[in-house]
Parts: sequence; C-alpha cells; structure tokens
Amino acid sequence: MLAQLRLLAFVFVAFLVLPARLHAADNPDGAQILELAIAAAGGEDWANVRSLQLEGHVAFWGPSGAEPQSRADSYVMYREFDPNRSAAHGAEGRIRIIASNAGRLLWTVGYDGTTTWTEKGIIPPEKAEEFWASNMGFGIIRHARKPGFKAERVSDSMVDGHTIHVVRLTDPDGGVTLFGIDRRSHAIRQMAFMTPRGWHERRYSDFLRLRNPNWLQARTVTLYYNGARANTLYWQKVRINPAIDLAIFAYPGKGN
Repeated sequence: MLAQLRLLAFVFVAFLVLPARLHAADNPDGAQILELAIAAAGGEDWANVRSLQLEGHVAFWGPSGAEPQSRADSYVMYREFDPNRSAAHGAEGRIRIIASNAGRLLWTVGYDGTTTWTEKGIIPPEKAEEFWASNMGFGIIRHARKPGFKAERVSDSMVDGHTIHVVRLTDPDGGVTLFGIDRRSHAIRQMAFMTPRGWHERRYSDFLRLRNPNWLQARTVTLYYNGARANTLYWQKVRINPAIDLAIFAYPGKGN
C-alpha cells in the first residue's frame, strides 16, 4: 500500500511539473529567447568573436525620394570587439568603415579606441558620441548573459513575413535595445532603439551559415530611421577573427 501511495505521489508531481516545462518551452521568457538567439547565431564562437571583416556593397537613400541617392560598390567594415563591453549605444573596441565607388573614396569613418575620425578630420568628442549613439547597438546581445543586464519579453511581432519574439534588453548603463528573434529558427531578424536621429531599426535577412567557426551571417541588412529606409547593405565576404593591422583604425594624421 505504501509503495502504491508513493507511486501515485510521483505521478501527481510529474503531472504538475511536465506542463510547467512544456509551458516554458512553448512560451520562453526574454532571457531564454536570447539564449536561443545566441545559440542560433553561432554559440560561443559568435559570442566571443575577437575581430570581424565584412565586404560588400550598399545603396543609400536621402531624406526624400523613392530611389537611392548614391551607391558604393565597395563597402568594407573592420571591427575589433571589446570583450568587456557593457554599454549598448556607444563606441567600443575599434572600427573602420570605408565606402567607395568605381575606385573613388566616398567617405570613411574610424575609431581607434579613443578618437573618432573621418576623411575630413577628427570628430569632436560630443559629436562623436552622438554619431555612435545613432549607429551602435547590435553587438550588445553578445553580453546579455552577464550580470547587470535585464532581458524582458514584450509583445510578439512580424518582420518580413516572419513571426518574431521581441526582447527588450537593458544594459547596466540603462541603454535599451529591442531584439526581434525568429520564432522558428531563432535567427536575429530585427534590432531597434532610440537614437539622437530618432527611432532606428535594422532588419536582417538572407542568412549564410559558416561552420568553422560556427557563425550565422545576415547577407542583407536594411537600416531605417523614423520608419524611412536609409540604406541597405549587401555583405558578400565575411572573415571571422582576422588579424587586422591597427593602422587601419588610426587617423592618418595622428602621429603618422
């Protein structure tokens, strides 16, 4: 009789626990969704990336008009990442972007860890801060599992015909970024945040899976400000953890 009662108690507890586990799998919270996104993006290879080089082409739209105002047939981005990043919307690590067309430089921007510069010269710190606050944000998801970050699920949505779970990620400095995670594949399809230029959204599509290292690359990235498309990037080449000459990031007139 005692053995039968124990069996009944075990079945009853299992009956209570199983639905809870099923509910968690069917209805994940914000932290669980971001864990799925990191795993789909490439897991630890992706989260702990040291450097990145992307090459492709881009179309730029102006403040009005249906057609692109300019194009760059060569668009190259070099990145070195800060493993201790804690703020979503500021400059971190090192970055250099070079946009050119038909062999002619259109513009370039660089950040060497302290100084932001363009082909026109060094940008004053307050202007540089505003510039990066309008452009930086995607990489903070790599740090979402660290202490001080808060991930909250908000209402689901749709992006380019795909249902997404939306997570509001708040960094330790109070910076807020929304991430849209594909409900089926867990790919990151959307990022959005408030900037000095207004509401900024990016949409990611046409994904390429690399195996060594494990990496999911969006080959098409479209940027919007206040609902209007600003530019679309088409990445054609990706290099993970390349050795990048630090001179790439340095202002040419700075000690050279």
